[in-house]
Amino acid sequence: MRSARRLGTGPGFTVDVVTCVDDHRRWSPPEVGDDYRLVLVRTGRFRRKTDEVASLVDPTTAYLGVPGQEERFAHPAGGDVCTSLSLSPALWRSLTGEGRRKLRPTVYVDARVELAHRALLTAARSGDQQFALAERLLALLSAVLGQSSDHADGSATTGSKARLVTVTRAERLVTAAREAIAAGHPAAEGLVPLAELLGASPYQLSRAFSREMGVSLTHYRNRVRVGRALDRLEDGETSLAALAVELGFADQAHLTRTVRRHLGHTPTALRRLLTGRPAHER
Repeated sequence: MRSARRLGTGPGFTVDVVTCVDDHRRWSPPEVGDDYRLVLVRTGRFRRKTDEVASLVDPTTAYLGVPGQEERFAHPAGGDVCTSLSLSPALWRSLTGEGRRKLRPTVYVDARVELAHRALLTAARSGDQQFALAERLLALLSAVLGQSSDHADGSATTGSKARLVTVTRAERLVTAAREAIAAGHPAAEGLVPLAELLGASPYQLSRAFSREMGVSLTHYRNRVRVGRALDRLEDGETSLAALAVELGFADQAHLTRTVRRHLGHTPTALRRLLTGRPAHER
């Protein structure tokens, strides 16, 4: 079951919260999109298939949809909550350079883009849709589309059958690693046990992950933990020491360094930004 709630609208765009409570591993019947849209995951994860290519979508990834595109979905991990940004053809063309850029359908969402996503949701709740919401939406779209640009000459799609099989295996390995990290599997606490869980060598896993995701496995795991820290800070968490322990950091200082590296702000500053009120660390 899927439901949508309109958060805001402006010239050439709408912002909706889409909640899905499906819990099925099989692919859904095909759906054909009728708009240009960017979908970001707020909570949960699911699989999406387009052109017979499946991808895992979670808070570390977003996807782009275009009119006429056939999609299928599967929800093996339960439900999810997403933000769907629907754009007019004119706004889409202005942001993508009148179609001169080739865009990847799935985009890595780093911690700064996630923070921009949260800022968009805050702006939508403010009631200032003509300026605050539009400004945040354009900033978010610019960041995501910039990461989605593909200037490759197409050579990545050519090559031997063996090469294509190798890439497919790498993609499956990386997806399994991401799912283990998202699920908080005990083996995901280290490279060696995670590789053993997935039946690969640590070198194979590390190399495949960096190639497929564009970031190292270490960076990605910290990215996920930073996202979870943002959730807790947005809820008003005041004890950074307790938060560090909960998220598996060595100590509060380790948490602060990691958050600053990913977002350019300390947890205390982010708490003020996300909640609009000061809080004291314990």
